[in-house]
Amino acid sequence: MNDVTTPTDMQTATAPARASGSSFYTAMRILPRAQREAMFEIYSYCRLVDDVADSDAPRAERLHDLAVWRDRIEAIYAGNAPADLAALAGTVREFGLRKEDFLAVIDGMEMDAAQDIRAPDWTTLDLYCDRVASAVGRLSVRIFGMEEAEGVALAHHLGRALQLTNILRDVDEDAGLGRLYLPAEELRAAGIESADPRTVLASPGLGRACEAVMARARTHFHEADAIMARNPRRVVKAPKIMEEVYRAMLDGMATRGWAPPRTRVSVSGLRLSWIALQYAIW
Repeated sequence: MNDVTTPTDMQTATAPARASGSSFYTAMRILPRAQREAMFEIYSYCRLVDDVADSDAPRAERLHDLAVWRDRIEAIYAGNAPADLAALAGTVREFGLRKEDFLAVIDGMEMDAAQDIRAPDWTTLDLYCDRVASAVGRLSVRIFGMEEAEGVALAHHLGRALQLTNILRDVDEDAGLGRLYLPAEELRAAGIESADPRTVLASPGLGRACEAVMARARTHFHEADAIMARNPRRVVKAPKIMEEVYRAMLDGMATRGWAPPRTRVSVSGLRLSWIALQYAIW
């Protein structure tokens, strides 16, 4: 996630404030008020549990704090929502959000908190993407008002496309944290035997491994395009904006290449505004 506030600030910030630094904020803002506020609550929840997983606290403490979050979600569904989660509980009721999707996000954060992920196989990486991204998508498509099967399919493909793009964008930042999400199969195919993040990033085969992940992301983008094309525009405007922003990032990385030094690819405010305007009137 694109963090712009400190963990201390996050404890007291409002849900919209937590979302304001996100690449998704522009897409959220075009939604009708009830949907917009619901999405802010979902994003706020994800930011808070993500901050737990990414903190520098001892692993046991992080896992304990995530277990507390699991109890807090259970409390919402038991009708005993903590006072600070009253708005999230209201969103759950209004849009029929499923407990298992909230808990899946915590499962994904626990994967990060338990140990530094380094060169997982594709099966493990796909599970991680499902938990930290597609589960959020499954919550979101209910808020957007998509039909169940189509919404789940969109969450599957778009969530994975966005998360794989994130992994590529943040490869240097993650290495600084001791993490490496590039899949082992693609590293081996590129002639890289090490799982040490800095060794991998210095390897001449890095570009080949990243291009394979990029190709997988593009496949998921293509599938998401097909799903959105056959659904009413009013329910897919927000995910379409999210897709176009991340596709622009992916294209930027393809143009930049993988030779060091790698500047972090982002989408300018002007480009974000243009994408939002284009699909707000779509």
